[in-house]
Amino acid sequence: MADEISFLPLGAIIQSFKVGGVDIVQGFPTQELYASHNSPHFGATIGRVANRISNAKIEGLNGGKTYSFVANNGPNTLHGGNVGWGKRIWKGPNPIGLRKIPGIEGELKGGETVEFTLTSEDGDEGFPGEILVKVFYTAGKVVENGKEVTVLGQEYEAELTGGAEETVINMTNHSYFNLSGGPTIEGTEVQLCTDSYLPLSEWGIPTSGPTTYSKVKTTTPFTLGAEEPDFDDCFIVDPSSSPSSVPIDTRNLPLTKLVSAYHPGSKIHLEVLSTEPAFQFYTGKWIDVPAVGGAPARGSRSGFCVEPSRFVNAINVDEWKNQMLLKKGEKYGARIVYKAWKD
Repeated sequence: MADEISFLPLGAIIQSFKVGGVDIVQGFPTQELYASHNSPHFGATIGRVANRISNAKIEGLNGGKTYSFVANNGPNTLHGGNVGWGKRIWKGPNPIGLRKIPGIEGELKGGETVEFTLTSEDGDEGFPGEILVKVFYTAGKVVENGKEVTVLGQEYEAELTGGAEETVINMTNHSYFNLSGGPTIEGTEVQLCTDSYLPLSEWGIPTSGPTTYSKVKTTTPFTLGAEEPDFDDCFIVDPSSSPSSVPIDTRNLPLTKLVSAYHPGSKIHLEVLSTEPAFQFYTGKWIDVPAVGGAPARGSRSGFCVEPSRFVNAINVDEWKNQMLLKKGEKYGARIVYKAWKD
């Protein structure tokens, strides 16, 4: 699969994902260019806490302690701080043989799996406790409805190994998809699994529990235009389920198809599935990357993101807190699957 899907030690990044000769994820040709120009987090594994932490602090951990972090997104902490896991050098990719991808129908051909590992030190970006974290990528193909579908399974696993009795974790992958083969996502047809979302403040912090998204009917197909609709919202997969019932390890939960996308020009389809209770859907308004290293400039709406995760800022909301609270002796886990094919 190395010719179609590739990874980098920096950020355990998904560097390329090719379908029908089109690379459907944004990226750069070398690791050095990611280090110098990847302000949008193209392809990066995000941690220790994906998305935002309100007021750049957490209160009431480890016997009532308060932990403060860098405010790198207005008053909040975004994607783990200044040097989150997406900017760390991981060990890998280490081949570990063939694996299945649970929840995928049909026989998986291939299944080559690589592992990345990282030790996040006690105090890393201000967070308590040492964490050993692993990312597994499994690539293969299945035949569905006569079409050959490229499948990439992602599995996260993390343990608190010392330095504290409890800590906080919320991981995701920040790939930006562009199915068009062109400079923007204009013309992409998208459908979400839900119309439930968390209303956000101007700085991206939920102001209440799940409510109905009303700007666009998201559960039927809609088309992304040149500028609208503009999304940067956290959608809730099952609003009827109690937020406090989400386990710290979701890997054994069923996969849910979160987002389906298709571009009629390229005839490329994408599905993003996950075991996670929420996902950020972002249409790339703020991308601003210059032409560099032979890669073209990438501007607004040159890609869209589907970031499966826990509820935004869950650690600071009593009813949601357990989604992100990792205690000694437990394992955090999550799974994400990308499926793509061309008509």
